[in-house]
Amino acid sequence: MKRRDALLAISASFLAGFIAKTVLSNRQLSPEAALETAKETFKKSGPISGSWIYMTPETLEKDGLSFTVYRGGISRQIDDKNVDYVFYTDIDTGSIVDVKSVS
Repeated sequence: MKRRDALLAISASFLAGFIAKTVLSNRQLSPEAALETAKETFKKSGPISGSWIYMTPETLEKDGLSFTVYRGGISRQIDDKNVDYVFYTDIDTGSIVDVKSVS
């Protein structure tokens, strides 16, 4: 009886671990969290005056690699001129993959 209980406990532990790993590995960054991360990064080089992000993930091809990203934008005042940037944030890691000035 004890061997069966131990085997059942071990099996349940492995199953719980597998489920937890699957759930945690499939978590993606929310658009709001991606925007906050981008804003913090841009604030390191000066104040920002506005920001936005698209809520729908997109695919970005860069340097032969494919990324699933959120597209967003940051505005800032530089020398009394409004400068706008578009950024692409990786949906899985939160890393900014690309930034382009659009002003």
